[in-house]
Amino acid sequence: MSQPTAHDPTSTTDNRLVVAISSRALFDLGDSHALFEREGLDAYRAFQIDHENEILKPGVAFPLVQKLLGLNKLAGDVPPVEVILLSRNSGDTGLRIFNAIQHYDLEISRAAFTSGAPTSDYIAPFRADLFLSANAEDVGRALAAGVAAATILPSVAPPRMSEQLRIAFDGDAVIFGDEGERVSREEGLEAFHRNEREHAAEPLSVGPFRGFLAALHRLQTAFPAEDSPIRTALVTARSAPAHKRVILTLRKWGVRIDEALFLGGRDKGPFLDAFGADIFFDDSPANVESARKHVATGHVPHGVSNR
Repeated sequence: MSQPTAHDPTSTTDNRLVVAISSRALFDLGDSHALFEREGLDAYRAFQIDHENEILKPGVAFPLVQKLLGLNKLAGDVPPVEVILLSRNSGDTGLRIFNAIQHYDLEISRAAFTSGAPTSDYIAPFRADLFLSANAEDVGRALAAGVAAATILPSVAPPRMSEQLRIAFDGDAVIFGDEGERVSREEGLEAFHRNEREHAAEPLSVGPFRGFLAALHRLQTAFPAEDSPIRTALVTARSAPAHKRVILTLRKWGVRIDEALFLGGRDKGPFLDAFGADIFFDDSPANVESARKHVATGHVPHGVSNR
């Protein structure tokens, strides 16, 4: 198994699930961000100050954050989830964002406003298990530092009626390492299946979302399994016989995945819609394009698919 990275969320004595999120992932800042790119920082600053009492509309990751924070209402005296805002806004222009947080009654009190500088340096001090951002540069820096991170993309995400939090993951290069994908790309599908059969008893290496999955599993165990407010799914292009190594790896790790979909290359989007995912994480740009037509999607720019 791979050695843990410098940032190891599973090692902290604080059992909270900590999620760091950017303002553009949480709220719809598309128009003002377009203004920034078109006319620069001064125009952006003036616009935000002029409109700071106008409430921002929810962004792609807003429903996910609502459900995450909703778990605190089901717990005891110690909230099991914390959401932290990391924003490239300044404290001045960020006032509009905090006005929206208060309007929607989101329990977010900690934040870092960096005035255009990368936000990823503050992920480790906040001990975040997951970082979600619309800024691909910040996501790449977070992944390089060993933090589970994904770029939140514009998605067609219909409202989910269920109050249950549902999170779906791809396997290779997300939960696991990308060595399987490398074999498949370099030597073909037949070689991949042969490799997986020969190494079925060997656990797969650790991927960038291993720590977040462990933290999520730890949170799940605080609730009755038969009535859990959290449900997870593995949605992978693998199929038999490559499924066996995945199952034995998760068993070795002691991590629970509620549903496992081995699709053998089928389009993932309709299956994610059927699962009712609040968010799906995948490394493959092609899979991400399919998924975001159905559910909120985070691109994990890691592994051979992104080189």
